[in-house]
Amino acid sequence: MQSGEGELIEIYYETGRAGGLIHCPEVLVPAPGQYLLAAPISGTAIPAILPIAIFPAGPAENGFLAAASLPEGWEPGMQLALRGPLGRGFRLPDERRRVALIAWDHSPACLLALLPQAMAQGAEVTLVCTDSPLDLPVEVEIQPLAALEEIFKWADFLAIDIEREALSNLQKRLEKMQRIEAQVLVHTEMPCGALAECGVCAVNAHHGWKLACKDGPVFDLRELGD
Repeated sequence: MQSGEGELIEIYYETGRAGGLIHCPEVLVPAPGQYLLAAPISGTAIPAILPIAIFPAGPAENGFLAAASLPEGWEPGMQLALRGPLGRGFRLPDERRRVALIAWDHSPACLLALLPQAMAQGAEVTLVCTDSPLDLPVEVEIQPLAALEEIFKWADFLAIDIEREALSNLQKRLEKMQRIEAQVLVHTEMPCGALAECGVCAVNAHHGWKLACKDGPVFDLRELGD
């Protein structure tokens, strides 16, 4: 884990939310599913009480594309205090050839960071979402959430983005699909960034509670549940 500074270079909007291009040292660039804690440096904006978690949406020269979840009021040129990369990200096995990226109840932006690796290893990729992002590679197929049952039969790897409160619904849908390797990015508040183990981000797992901020935020689906 590193601490340093970055700069918000550009703002873009995806499915009604603000994302951005962040320039920062290479050691601070998070892997898919990992996150940074970020806060404006005093003098560039009204300081946040707590830093926010920023996830990557893809690579960029001199930094990375931040997924579309930036706070209102952040502007290009803003200097940021950054800490990370934090947490456990996605682990896409080299042999997987049918990859489904599923935005269960969230923007698909955080899943897009997996595209370069999946396509580099020759995998077919299907994005399952409600609101599809712009400028996807033509090789990526887009399907609605209504097509999930067919996607489950086709895929050999699932990467899922979901709010913590919806996990039980996901597990019910996938209980008969244990043959599929599924990894889940669980979205929840992570205010301490694994420093204090405050428990705000606790996720129910088979062998006790896990903390999204350090044990996740990406979990194997089989880890989770009562």
